[in-house]
Amino acid sequence: MDKTLGTLLVVFFLSFTLFVTVVFFNKPIAKFTRAKEDFLPSSANSLIFAYPLTVKADGITESTINVFVRSDKGIPVKEQKVTLASTVGSIKENEASTDDQGKATFHLSSSSKGVAEIEVMIGGSLKLNQKLSVKFE
Repeated sequence: MDKTLGTLLVVFFLSFTLFVTVVFFNKPIAKFTRAKEDFLPSSANSLIFAYPLTVKADGITESTINVFVRSDKGIPVKEQKVTLASTVGSIKENEASTDDQGKATFHLSSSSKGVAEIEVMIGGSLKLNQKLSVKFE
């Protein structure tokens, strides 16, 4: 076998090996080299909303409270345990887990008048910076 044919065979096999590597391992390599997303809840980026903010104090009418758990990058964090504490009234759900959008839903009602100050705990140790008030008339 002469040197030219040997050189061409080596170049062919190196090119073929490079092609196969790029085709079959491109996605897994990209997956391993990408930065991992941070899925830890953030007390500053998480949100709490209630509707309505003024409710009859009849023990039946409820205010729906939604908590959206977000990471430092604003990405929804799923499967987090969320608990609420209220100064007035009673919360129907003791604890709720976040869904794929990072949302946990609670219902608050009261038979006595007053303003309920609501605090949120995520995962049992992270207290939300934001607080919410619901008025019972």
